[in-house]
Amino acid sequence: MIITKNINTNRIMLHVAFAGPIDGEPIFLLHGFPDFWFCWEDQIKDLANQGFRVIAPDQRGFNKSEKPKNIHDYSQRILAADIIGLADFLGYKKINLAGHDFGGVVCWTIATLYPEYIKKMVILSAPHLIASVNYSKSNRSQKFKSWYVMFFQIAYLPEKFLALFDYALLVKNLPASLAELEIKRYKQGWSQKNGLKSMINWYRAFIRDIKKRDIEFGRVHIPTHIIWGHNDKYLESGLAELSLEQCSNGELTVFENGSHWLMHEMSDEVSKIMIQHFS
Repeated sequence: MIITKNINTNRIMLHVAFAGPIDGEPIFLLHGFPDFWFCWEDQIKDLANQGFRVIAPDQRGFNKSEKPKNIHDYSQRILAADIIGLADFLGYKKINLAGHDFGGVVCWTIATLYPEYIKKMVILSAPHLIASVNYSKSNRSQKFKSWYVMFFQIAYLPEKFLALFDYALLVKNLPASLAELEIKRYKQGWSQKNGLKSMINWYRAFIRDIKKRDIEFGRVHIPTHIIWGHNDKYLESGLAELSLEQCSNGELTVFENGSHWLMHEMSDEVSKIMIQHFS
């Protein structure tokens, strides 16, 4: 059974889903854009059934979690501190970590700033920053695929654009396999007051972080399994290979028929990898 609670940590309220035995091995699942905690619902159930304690927050700015107004409130350093603060609140000195999309970026950041907290990681469709920067320098097709990142730097317009026609563009980019009831849950999350602005502020803060070089990313020594879809229309699989090079203890699985939304499309396979990796 999945339950949700509101928890105050790092001077913010996070809405958090829990499942599995309280004394189980903890696994934190971090969603990306434009997702919420329930994008992991299949994995939450599978992991909980294997005896893990699963913790899946709506990250700041998303769904029912608090939504600070300022762009700098969404810097990677602060996003990472949210998750470490949540671990501290729950009494965990060591956790396992999995992240998809921007949630995966937060995982890379946590592994850089707080490596002593992390036992093992699983990263889905999220490049290590060094891999992302190096790959984008020479790859025009990836630059084209990332056009929306620069569009999101514009003030006001992206929020209005994404809200048009009942969030038609966001819905179009979700997995085609989602049922109407699941899409309704997404729309409810996107329609929260300041919801779209807060979500897009992740991208605005991220570009500022890169320009400031606020965090010195380097090799990751935590056991890490990277999962990618060969048909990801946002992030090419070359990013996965370069990300693997940044791991001293890493493994890579690329699904030839997978796209960006592996938790949905390859649900059983992703759960199997996670259970094996975290066991």
